[in-house]
Amino acid sequence: MSANNNPKGILLIITAMTFFSMQDALIKFIYEQAALYEIFFGRYFIAAILLFGYIKFRKQKVSLKTYYPSLTVLRVVLHFIAFSAFFISLTYMPLATANALFFSSPFFVSIFAKIFLKEFIGIRRWSAIVFGFIGVYIVLDPNFSNFEYRNLLPVISAFCYAASMTITKYTSDKDDVNTQLFYFYLIAIALCVIIFIFMGNGQFNNSNFDSTTQFIFREWFSNIEYTWKFILFFGFVASIAFVCIFSAYIVASPSVVSLFEYSLIIMSMIPGYLLFNEIPSLRTFLGVGCIIAAGIYIYVREKARDQYIATKTPLRRS
Repeated sequence: MSANNNPKGILLIITAMTFFSMQDALIKFIYEQAALYEIFFGRYFIAAILLFGYIKFRKQKVSLKTYYPSLTVLRVVLHFIAFSAFFISLTYMPLATANALFFSSPFFVSIFAKIFLKEFIGIRRWSAIVFGFIGVYIVLDPNFSNFEYRNLLPVISAFCYAASMTITKYTSDKDDVNTQLFYFYLIAIALCVIIFIFMGNGQFNNSNFDSTTQFIFREWFSNIEYTWKFILFFGFVASIAFVCIFSAYIVASPSVVSLFEYSLIIMSMIPGYLLFNEIPSLRTFLGVGCIIAAGIYIYVREKARDQYIATKTPLRRS
């Protein structure tokens, strides 16, 4: 918990963000050959095995009793929807743009904390939230006569993720991390199984669909000889990144290490340019700057008031 461990925490966060940028790039690379929820299932299943192996190795206990069963289910469903929306957005949106829009989540976290947790938010933080949403508006560059509404998916992702993290903050007074982790993977895998039962055979897919829609409805395991190595990698990435983030928030100040999660936006530009020839526009850079500046100011104000709302949990935990 000591601030003296901030350099180690920063290194761990940057390592996690590096893995996430690689994951996002590979999802964008293979989405025309794989099914979205096939990736989800393999990723969750592998990550669960590795993470609970890690917990057993550390000789930690996992309590199967949750004091908030309904909220636990809602939390996982919201998280599931959040990253469904985010991964779908990667199929048609530049990596850096999708991640920049996702980082509007601290603004939603602060709003939810005010509404549901009765946290105090002063005029300065409200101003930062408004400024951050102006950045979102700039990145989206809306043309209301012909607006691509699907470009809102990363913002919807941020909204659902923030709601999930707000529930996590509320339930963490009685359910410890390992209990929440156990039910997260149990429910997430169960959701994948349900989706497989209803559409895993590709019965809703259509050759006339665009590639993004086919990514959602494509038959599972139809190209497993190609996708298995990527899915295995996604599972390892999810578990390693989670351990890195969790460790960073333990050994260092959350208000410090959380700022370095924004490095993901910069890191996403590298594979975006090298693999997909994505070059963010000047307008995108301006909007990203507003989002980052607003997020940093929220963290600074929380630290100044010793009232952590958006900095106690990671911005990116998937």
